[in-house]
Amino acid sequence: MAGPGRLRGARGPVLAPGRALTAASPPAGKAQRGLKEQYRLGSLLGRGGFGSVFAATRLSDGAPVAIKRVPRKRVQHWGELPDGTSAPLEIVLLAKVSAGFPGIIQLLEWCEFPNDIVMVLERPEQCQDLQHFIRARGFLCEEVARELFRQVLEAVRHCTSCGVLHRDIKPGNILVDLATGQAKLIDFGCGTYLQDTAYIHFAGTRSYSPPEWTHFGWYYGKPATIWSLGIVLHQMVCGEHPFRRGQKISWDQQLWLPQRLSPGASSSLGTGGMPVLGDSSGLVSIPLWQLLRRWHMSCSPALLQNRESMGKLRPSLSTSSVAWARE
Repeated sequence: MAGPGRLRGARGPVLAPGRALTAASPPAGKAQRGLKEQYRLGSLLGRGGFGSVFAATRLSDGAPVAIKRVPRKRVQHWGELPDGTSAPLEIVLLAKVSAGFPGIIQLLEWCEFPNDIVMVLERPEQCQDLQHFIRARGFLCEEVARELFRQVLEAVRHCTSCGVLHRDIKPGNILVDLATGQAKLIDFGCGTYLQDTAYIHFAGTRSYSPPEWTHFGWYYGKPATIWSLGIVLHQMVCGEHPFRRGQKISWDQQLWLPQRLSPGASSSLGTGGMPVLGDSSGLVSIPLWQLLRRWHMSCSPALLQNRESMGKLRPSLSTSSVAWARE
């Protein structure tokens, strides 16, 4: 979005004023006035299989917003908002997780048209997705990486506590407010409801998929999330994806960690006492190099030590047998 800028230590959201999507009062799905009467459209921010996202300005108060347009024919899953309104699942999931939580992008309103679904989203005035934020710097120093990663963990923990699985966690879906240092999880277009049983359909970005999907064709929500988080953490501090393009994703991949990382308990990259999910995650004040290795060795089901047997198991195994990060 915005060009590279200095990350400052202050935290807290910069919310555009307007009608927020909350469980108590979701915005109407029908446009009351034309979008052109309410917003001035700006430059294209991104385009993909999901549709297009444009920068825009709200004419009533000059607040910066992002407008996401999704072709209606590409909306495969619908759900129901608290008031009974039928809406695309992406909007329903955002209604569950975004209201009042600074680590999730805020949905201000949405409109339903014959051919498109249009979402008006919060847009910090100076912002950049984490992918470009890292690329502009080569890699992130430990202090900056620690703070941003802690915020991402908070956002993931919040989503799972609300019963929502994002399924496409990657640097391109993490927005950094350059003025405040706030990280925000964006794009719930691949999201779904969190379940205890295995998923047998993949949604998201293949290069962030867990090995159990590659090898067995199924995955569990929480271990798959921690796998993608580990890749994000690696990209933050190493400046590159741990798997080369075209390389088969595997548990056997040896992690390369730069010598500049602080070793042992002296590392400034503990998670700040913030567990990923619940008190049993074990991710409390773990230095970065240990956290990366623990991610690599422990985020998949424990039974993967016997992979042939694991491949033959039916994917109905309870998540109680799945370790996020074992002590």
